[in-house]
Amino acid sequence: MVVRFFTIAGEMMEKRMEEEYSQGLVEQFIQRCRGHGLKVTPQRLAIYRKLLASSEHPSADVVYKKIVQEYPTMSFDTVNRTLLTFADIGVIDTVESHSGVKRYDTDIAPHHHLHCIKCGAIIDFCDSDLDAIPIPERITRNFTVLGKRVIIRGICPQCAEGSAVHHDHENS
Repeated sequence: MVVRFFTIAGEMMEKRMEEEYSQGLVEQFIQRCRGHGLKVTPQRLAIYRKLLASSEHPSADVVYKKIVQEYPTMSFDTVNRTLLTFADIGVIDTVESHSGVKRYDTDIAPHHHLHCIKCGAIIDFCDSDLDAIPIPERITRNFTVLGKRVIIRGICPQCAEGSAVHHDHENS
């Protein structure tokens, strides 16, 4: 009984910490928008909150499909332009995708990505050794470097497991 209480209390505390963290990001978002002369509308807040709630690095289409449930009159063009504006003012980041579709990330802190070439999943990770890779002088001499990110392409465990199941059936 005591263990169950601590588990529930821990889950409640973790949820409250996540809500406080998310609220802090929303406050930073509002300040950044205002600092760039951008009005903070209910639609912009809703789009940003949908991004925060997603761990998938969603495309404009995915965000649109989620937001239209709450705002049925909002157009895809509005969502797309809003996401591009958010990226321009630095509240979100565009993420490289092997499919060619722009995807978005609310985590603007330095980090790296794992890309699954089968399902398209993009997984964030941090690694201080990768952070420390020096940028060659020929690049810093000719470019103003704004950041760096290592992208590792591969096959995620779920897709690898699916491939193994598929291969097992082929060999039967």
